[in-house]
Amino acid sequence: MKKLRVMMVVHYTLVPPEDLKDKDDPRMEKFRTEYDVKNALITLGHEVQIVGVYDDLMPIRKMNEEFKPHIAFNLLEDFAGNSAFDYYVVSYFEMMRIPYTGCNPRGLLLARDKALTKMVLTYHRISVPDFYVFRLGRKISRRRKFVFPLIVKSLTEEGSVGIAQASYVENEDQLRERVALIHDKLHGDAIAEQYIDGRELYVTVLGNSKLEVLPIRELVFDNVEPGTPKMATYAVKWDDKYRERWGIVYQFARTLPNGMEGRIQHLCKRVYHLLDMNGYGRIDLRVTADGELYVLEANPNPGIARDEDCTHSAIKSGLSYEDFIQRILHLGITTRSIE
Repeated sequence: MKKLRVMMVVHYTLVPPEDLKDKDDPRMEKFRTEYDVKNALITLGHEVQIVGVYDDLMPIRKMNEEFKPHIAFNLLEDFAGNSAFDYYVVSYFEMMRIPYTGCNPRGLLLARDKALTKMVLTYHRISVPDFYVFRLGRKISRRRKFVFPLIVKSLTEEGSVGIAQASYVENEDQLRERVALIHDKLHGDAIAEQYIDGRELYVTVLGNSKLEVLPIRELVFDNVEPGTPKMATYAVKWDDKYRERWGIVYQFARTLPNGMEGRIQHLCKRVYHLLDMNGYGRIDLRVTADGELYVLEANPNPGIARDEDCTHSAIKSGLSYEDFIQRILHLGITTRSIE
């Protein structure tokens, strides 16, 4: 690929400081994705300018007029503080005819809403957990019958935000309490999903129409007491010491039953296409003891810092980190032609 002018679009609080260079700098944790992507793009020889965005699209318009980028590398996860609005920014790229990396607006809209995702997949006879949606400001009906246990979480938030051990509920009182917490703390709708006991797998998919499934990752719970629900809580995802204390590790999936890897690859490609995803994404699955596959979530534009699961899978497949970033850039360019 020729050398490009790349406009990196990030949250306004996540523009890496110019003096941030030492990986042991305590500020690095906050900016790790933006820092890693920026440096990979520079190493690849591209010219990079970063624009920070919150609730105004004018900075993007100004950067587009002055820098005239070949492509926007989209690292935004929300707009105006709302994660459900990220597809508005991508729609703006479309209207401005700016090529961009990652998923299109329709794919973001379908996949970000966990209930909508499950309705689409259920229609196509793909197994998903049973679920109930609790809209902000509405009371839980006393006449409704729920099948427990359930996992309560935000309908649209990602990164395990709002998920804790208390998200696992076994009766209606616990359900009401947890739904109220999601409403109060996250100011959005809640979803309660059937708890599926089994292995938790993360599958990275690269591509637009022709797809590549990367090596499968797994979240393994080694020291959790029998009967304890196994969930990717916020602490599990973001607290290294918590994982170490409980023997929880992210690793490549081992000893999958014969034929299971092929089934998983076929299923994830199908989900990716049905939700109109493109660029890159991650499908989260549970596989039960009897070999049944359930799709938990589809995640467009997942984390791509050097230490993320998607990156580990890319490197396992034979790509360097820079190769991985270049592949994402190439997929954005080939989907949306440069004038």
